[in-house]
Amino acid sequence: MSDQEKNSETPEEKTAATDVAADVEEQASEDEVGEELKADVEVKVDTMADPESEIAELKDKLLRNLAEMENLRRRSQKDREEALKYASANFARDMLTVADNLRRAIESIPEEGDPDGAALLGFIEGIALTEKELLSALERHKIQRIEPMGEKFNPQFHEALFEIPTNDAPHGTVMQVIETGYIIHDRLLRPAKVGIAKALPEDTGTRDEIDTTV
Repeated sequence: MSDQEKNSETPEEKTAATDVAADVEEQASEDEVGEELKADVEVKVDTMADPESEIAELKDKLLRNLAEMENLRRRSQKDREEALKYASANFARDMLTVADNLRRAIESIPEEGDPDGAALLGFIEGIALTEKELLSALERHKIQRIEPMGEKFNPQFHEALFEIPTNDAPHGTVMQVIETGYIIHDRLLRPAKVGIAKALPEDTGTRDEIDTTV
């Protein structure tokens, strides 16, 4: 149809042509939808036609998943056991260095005696350095000493072994440390065993007098 013929069409003819085109497109869409539905139905029918193969496939997937879960459980258990078994490896490695230095200090003592005391002095210095290294190794593993001397008694970190009657310090003050305490991170590892101050009874100024009259 030429442009001239198109221009010569009446409005009614144009509307009819548009309706026909819309009907054709709608029919084509319905045909496409019908084909898709038909394909889906065929797939479902094919699947339902062989339920045994579907059951076998599902069973195979289930067995594979169960096997994977079992393998994962075994690997996790093995990793956990190894973590618990070798958790203190780094700490033990640091302690080996301390033990080596302690052995060197002991071996520095001469067997023939020490007339001038030089060997004993070296031994004492070696022991002091070994203790310093030990405390440094403990701190690297978040283990710290409790230094309660002069502090107020704290039952969460201190263990009172005895009381010291005195007025030189407030009642309950730590006056003597018998055994050093330690904490690891924010948890008590061992309480410090201490002696604490106990206030003396107040002197009221009244004394028992002896009657010397006959």
